[in-house]
Amino acid sequence: MTRKLFGTDGVRGEANQGHMTAEMALKLGAAAGRYFRRDRTNGHRVVIGKDTRLSGYMFENALTAGLTSTGMNVLLLGPVPTPAVGYLTRSMRADLGIMISASHNPATDNGIKFFGPDGFKLSDDAEAEIEAMVGGDIRLAVPDNIGRAKRIDDGLGRYVEYAKTTFPARDRMSGIKVVVDCANGAAYRAAPQVLWELGCDVVPIGIDPNGFNINDRVGSTHIEACADAVVAHGADLGISLDGDADRVMIVDETGRVADGDQIMALFARRWSEKGFLRGGALVATVMSNLGLERFLQGRGLSLERTKVGDRYVVERMRAGGFNLGGEQSGHIVMTDYATTGDGLMAGLQFLLAMAETGHRASELVEQFETVPQLLKNVRYSTGQEPLDDHSVQRVIADAEAKLAGHGRLLIRKSGTEPLIRVMAECEDEAMLSATVDGIVSAVEDVTR
Repeated sequence: MTRKLFGTDGVRGEANQGHMTAEMALKLGAAAGRYFRRDRTNGHRVVIGKDTRLSGYMFENALTAGLTSTGMNVLLLGPVPTPAVGYLTRSMRADLGIMISASHNPATDNGIKFFGPDGFKLSDDAEAEIEAMVGGDIRLAVPDNIGRAKRIDDGLGRYVEYAKTTFPARDRMSGIKVVVDCANGAAYRAAPQVLWELGCDVVPIGIDPNGFNINDRVGSTHIEACADAVVAHGADLGISLDGDADRVMIVDETGRVADGDQIMALFARRWSEKGFLRGGALVATVMSNLGLERFLQGRGLSLERTKVGDRYVVERMRAGGFNLGGEQSGHIVMTDYATTGDGLMAGLQFLLAMAETGHRASELVEQFETVPQLLKNVRYSTGQEPLDDHSVQRVIADAEAKLAGHGRLLIRKSGTEPLIRVMAECEDEAMLSATVDGIVSAVEDVTR
């Protein structure tokens, strides 16, 4: 089935515009409720979390109305990280979990992510079926079977306590100063609390959400805020999360940044040495650096690549029995602990590496030498299909021919924003720059 609402990570867009309206959220809630309540019995329930965007109130109420109209009982968690919703969906025996968040996008955007009863994100087929139901007649519950809604006060606390259990060496955290950047987002309470209770000297930033400042010059997409704070406070480590805390970037004591590829390389090496890495492989996307693949191969490990999106990484991990995967952007998926990317738990695993090895962060953040990589984005208008243009296709074909044997080229549409992403890797940086710039120019010419 063709999907028009769902992208690579749920439904996302500018709030109160296009398909991201309260009306659509109500329909999505009703469709999801009917999809998960096919036996018509009472007792079905859904947990809903959100980040700190102003529009979260609107979507929370609209989803609640749609879900209760089909007989689902709604448990409202308030602002919690996305991985907390995955965890609590399973922990609280809910039939469905929903996270209201546009992740790293600006505050004017919002999104709706769905989790199944096992705590994992829904498959493409399930999302397509729900989307098809949105456009049809949805059978509503009879008056006696309308669902109830209530606030859950201890949801955040449950997640905090669980996150702490993933770190076994709490007595070795004393004296470690950590800057944690919460992006004025969903982890603004959970992340500082977990780190402090584990013994860290915590310097929190990005913990003053006002509905409009999520990801605004803070968080993993604006890593300089965390890096500056680490240096200014003489911290041992920086942990920078995105708006819904499913991504992380790590900053060492000098201000140097480790992206998702370097973090995954560290974890893969350590877990392999301990016998923890299942399947002898790491699962990552086509965006991960060629240097990561070479690093793994040098240790007798393999890199399983998927298309972009942490959901596809998780699907491959589950299908192949792997327990470590993620994305260069900072989604780190550890299925022994979580059902989706969890930036806070990944930060704890990095702290564990410091504690167990006695090494400073600067000795751990660079596991391999990266192959020069260049990524540029080109924004286009709704309705345009620049990659279908023959002149663009011709430039891309020429670029692929030039890079053959020297590097690789990846061009794709973003699943969350109207962007064409042009990425290339090549040891020859002049060729790299010329290749990417040529394609970007060709795309820009047809989008003007």
